[in-house]
Amino acid sequence: MVKLDFKIGNLHFKNPVLAASGTFGYGSEFDDFIDVSRLGGIIVKGTTLEPREGNPYPRMAETPSGMLNAVGLQNKGIDYFVDNIYPHLQEYNTNVIVNINGSCIDDYVALAERINSLRRIPAIELNISCPNVKMGGMTFGINPASTREVTKAVRSVCKKKLIVKLSPNVTNIIDFARIVEEEGADSVSLINTLVGMSVDIKNMRPSLSTVTGGLSGPAIKPVALRMVWQVAKAVKIPVIGVGGITTADSAIEFFLAGASAIQVGTASFIDPQASLKILEGIENYLDSKGFSDIKDIIGYINRDL
Repeated sequence: MVKLDFKIGNLHFKNPVLAASGTFGYGSEFDDFIDVSRLGGIIVKGTTLEPREGNPYPRMAETPSGMLNAVGLQNKGIDYFVDNIYPHLQEYNTNVIVNINGSCIDDYVALAERINSLRRIPAIELNISCPNVKMGGMTFGINPASTREVTKAVRSVCKKKLIVKLSPNVTNIIDFARIVEEEGADSVSLINTLVGMSVDIKNMRPSLSTVTGGLSGPAIKPVALRMVWQVAKAVKIPVIGVGGITTADSAIEFFLAGASAIQVGTASFIDPQASLKILEGIENYLDSKGFSDIKDIIGYINRDL
């Protein structure tokens, strides 16, 4: 048996394949397609303090090798999550992580405090990098000072493992990774979507109601891979690779570049079984190469650089 487990601090994951926030709902949407508990973890859709209706339609558009979304963090708020979603999440035999979003630092702090009381939630993913929310969101993630401030504030109250999701829409992502590490983050996940746009030439209007949105899918993988490689060499905390991972081969690229784990996002829209197929493919690759532990290939390419 190939060893696939990894840790964030003392938090153990059975394998390094996680479902990305915003692409996997609350897990229950995939119950008819896969055994969700086989995954290393699921990161549920973005949760805010108060309910959000999201952006007006249209808010999704296909692009070559990817998709644009401007959903705008539509959700029913933390109270609804605790009362109606959390009971079902406790049934999964895997790590369930909550992605939290806010319009101000107080929102993030309040959310972290609420989640402290949820025993079966071992970690939060601090989303300071969402590019389709006008207030907050990416505002925090593209400014070094505000990145430091929000991470420090959440860390001061958060009793769970803290994963900070970084924005690619910055000049030097290494600076931001080091900042959140200095302020006590246990891990970083990267990248969030890139800012992009599409135009409907038939109607002669932008394809999205918000004009711009977040680009995801295979089109962004080379950018994500480069940033993961840079950050993994610059910080000591585990790096979780996200962005355009659709096959086991693409996931393995991230491990070789230095990621300790990966998240499967847009691929789940195309194939709801994608995450498990990727997991099985990773195991087969390691076995075929004669590796007994996935840790043996993490950052492997750096041995020759």
